[in-house]
Amino acid sequence: MVTSGPGVPDRAKARLDQWLWFARFVKTRSLGARLCAAGAVAVNGVPAKKPNHSVRLGDVVVLPQGAWQLTVRVLALGTRRGPATEARGLYEEVAPATRLRDLAPAWAPLLAEDEPPAAPIT
Repeated sequence: MVTSGPGVPDRAKARLDQWLWFARFVKTRSLGARLCAAGAVAVNGVPAKKPNHSVRLGDVVVLPQGAWQLTVRVLALGTRRGPATEARGLYEEVAPATRLRDLAPAWAPLLAEDEPPAAPIT
């Protein structure tokens, strides 16, 4: 993948929705925009509320991927949505993937204890 040289623009940042699409985390750029608008993607620990959130080299992006949450570091910004081998060069995983259900609040089961007991059967 050519990231610099003649005919390749030097970019210091890219749109988050576009980068997610280039890196093949989402099938369409509009899906990437919806993930950002929903607050499902975080960059450097800050939830991205808009699809035009800037991504720079070295940023850490946390995003849902199916039933998993991925944590990746941006290695390159990319210039196109290329083949999967090219997309894998845009990031590196910095933490093992985590199941989203494992991230559920630990207090959720405690709420069930506040329910009134069932009426006795007579």
